[in-house]
Amino acid sequence: MTEIYYDKDADLALIQSKKVAIVGYGSQGHAHAQNLRDSGVEVVIALKEGSKSVAKAHEDGFTVKTVADAAEWADVIMILAPDQYQRSIYTESIQGAMKPGKTLAFAHGFNIRFGYIDAPEGVDVILVAPKAPGHTVRREFVAGRGIPDIVAVERDTTGHAWDLALSYAKAIGGTRAGVIKTTFTEETETDLFGEQAVLCGGTSQLVQYGFEVLTEAGYQPEIAYFEVLHELKLIVDLMWEGGIAKQRWSVSDTAEYGDYVSGPRVIDPSVKENMQAVLADIQSGAFAKRFIADQDAGAPEFRELRAKGEQHPIEETGRKLRALFAWKQQDADYVDGSAAR
Repeated sequence: MTEIYYDKDADLALIQSKKVAIVGYGSQGHAHAQNLRDSGVEVVIALKEGSKSVAKAHEDGFTVKTVADAAEWADVIMILAPDQYQRSIYTESIQGAMKPGKTLAFAHGFNIRFGYIDAPEGVDVILVAPKAPGHTVRREFVAGRGIPDIVAVERDTTGHAWDLALSYAKAIGGTRAGVIKTTFTEETETDLFGEQAVLCGGTSQLVQYGFEVLTEAGYQPEIAYFEVLHELKLIVDLMWEGGIAKQRWSVSDTAEYGDYVSGPRVIDPSVKENMQAVLADIQSGAFAKRFIADQDAGAPEFRELRAKGEQHPIEETGRKLRALFAWKQQDADYVDGSAAR
């Protein structure tokens, strides 16, 4: 049975009694740090020397230490650097400071699940993962609301790891919305699967194929863009608000009928089989090995695939159209911030 916790289930005083080092000051890092501080927690930002985030952290009023110094100082070390960098950051700057009684924390279980980081005995290992980008985590906290979190404990040496995880979640606003108990394995495998099969990989590929089918049939690329990409947000918002049922209730009868009779023709049982193969690669560690090996080699495959995606015709069509929208969000708002996640 799913276990969900709220404000009444968490003791804020636990995390308030700890010194917390936030490793990284990107999307999640800035949100965790500022929410923790506003909740009465002593926080420092841990960054490598020369990081472009140092100035931003100072501007926001934080003390910045090197990762090694911060890890030595802190009781709780929350690693919020990108997955591919966590192993080297931990090995070079954190591992030596992990004394018994300390807590190593993550917002994604990748490096623990696949064995790239192995905390020493005597150290608690927890996960607190808000289910939203950092700017949303911060915005909702400031507004007096919160973003649902999921929490897990990989190692509870002290006997207090679960309580501390819930306390941390409360300090960043998670228990205002609700916090779901999980495991590092479940969080990591479902997160990777959701990204690859549905949220990112599946959706991106579906949109690109839809655009190609319409433009190859002679329709205007601008019209194709509106029909397969622009309106997607409207549909996803409806699903987010009330599930697939609300989305179907909200659209026209024609659209709903087409959903039932044509959706299974496009997303047929073979797609489910392909999804199962993707999940198997995640569970076995094959995806993690491929990703980390590529990153360790300088990310040649990653860069090649990114460049190929950016060259798809839908991207140029989108740039031209978005530039005409009176309510547009600048593309640079997304591109410039992507590296800080």
